[in-house]
Amino acid sequence: MIIAVFPGQGSQTPGFLSPWLEIDGARERLAAASEAAGVDLVAAGTEWDADRIRDTSVAQPLIVAAGLLSWEALLAAAPSPPAGVAGHSVGEVAALVASGVLSFDDGMRLVGIRGRAMADAAALEQTGMSAVLGGDQDAVLARLSELDLTAANHNGGGQIVAAGAPAALAELAAEPPKGTRVIPLQVAGAFHTRYMVPAVETLRTAAADLKPADPALTLWTNHDGATVSGGREALDLLVAQVASPVRWDLCMASFAEHGVTGIIELAPAGTLTGLAKRALRGVPTVAVKTPDDLAAAAALLGA
Repeated sequence: MIIAVFPGQGSQTPGFLSPWLEIDGARERLAAASEAAGVDLVAAGTEWDADRIRDTSVAQPLIVAAGLLSWEALLAAAPSPPAGVAGHSVGEVAALVASGVLSFDDGMRLVGIRGRAMADAAALEQTGMSAVLGGDQDAVLARLSELDLTAANHNGGGQIVAAGAPAALAELAAEPPKGTRVIPLQVAGAFHTRYMVPAVETLRTAAADLKPADPALTLWTNHDGATVSGGREALDLLVAQVASPVRWDLCMASFAEHGVTGIIELAPAGTLTGLAKRALRGVPTVAVKTPDDLAAAAALLGA
């Protein structure tokens, strides 16, 4: 069982979309995504600097659009489609589109609203996030609890992302749990925590007007790593996930339980295949960073 995964915020770099726009029809597809999301994604993905594309209201639709452009290119290049999909954080929007739960336009409209709502929520109170690498998981979680920090992302492979007040994150960095490294992340706020509750309400209102279909491919949720068979359930879980932890560790455990034999990470790729190499040793992976990587991904699907 070969599956495709879509990365989350923080994986984008300036100019990363440029090679994708060389594919026939890609520029027009990205222009349609821009109109739906309310962001000039062509300029954002080819011209804007790191600070501008780090803005949550830009980063989220940019990442989803990139994932969907590379997904469509993969379908055109491969002998058969992946059997399942999953997304990390905002990547779940792309996974819902790829699985047929949402249309391309509805997905891009929704992620535009999501990005703006989360940016607005982040502006209400100064917060941040830091990756905690290594150490004993129980000891890490206990330390976060002491500091009133939230484990916003359980990424597996010995990585937990802490989120909360800047002073508490500074204290975590100054006195980290034994055997860990703490790395501040360049994000605008404490995503997937209680600080994002206002964004959930905005997104829930927007999602209520959509008519999701049941997924045509196996679809995993960040909520608990389970597969989801109903379109409305998948959409409801995506909405709630804005203010609850991302359990990518449970997704990867579920991949193993379902007999996944290969993982293709769509653009902007690299982060999730890196986690899989540590948590799912021996499972072949392909990171589709540019169109040059499509041949390897298609070969994995044809293996």
